[in-house]
Amino acid sequence: MSSLLRPALSLMVLMTLITGVAYPLVVTGVAQLAFPDQANGSLVRDADGEVRGSALIAQDFVGDAWFHPRPSAGAFATVSSSASNLAPSNPALATRVIDDANKLLVPGQGPVPLALLTTSGSGLDPHLPPAAITYQLARVAAARNLPQAKVQALVDTLVEQPLIGPPVVNVLALNRALETL
Repeated sequence: MSSLLRPALSLMVLMTLITGVAYPLVVTGVAQLAFPDQANGSLVRDADGEVRGSALIAQDFVGDAWFHPRPSAGAFATVSSSASNLAPSNPALATRVIDDANKLLVPGQGPVPLALLTTSGSGLDPHLPPAAITYQLARVAAARNLPQAKVQALVDTLVEQPLIGPPVVNVLALNRALETL
């Protein structure tokens, strides 16, 4: 019995050390050397070096002076990140979307962009398409007493073109840039 148990336990300990200790340490070390910003959470810091958020996670901005991100099913909490899990046929989802559309509707500006009404898969996506930003532009410019053209010029500088997919704007980066105007 011991001739079977000892090699099995030895192999289990060895594989635990390799896959549970050595491999994670090597991957972490390589990530810290090659991609330190991403490995540490893509943190966004203010002028004083204080962490203001992550470029990868949306934050809730309240008030007319800020661009608002997509809705979040988990209230922008990373612990509960997920989609709402409501099917398109669920009346609760339809009610929420209609209520949000009525709140966000700007007369004379057309329908509210879908990105402002639907959550992302994680519920934490910090990006919006430029059309969703443009829809909010007049409100933000008026609340900040800025010409729309100046705010639009700021938005234009922050439009990102990912390798795959349509152009997007990081709402956290945009709102931080608004603070400097």
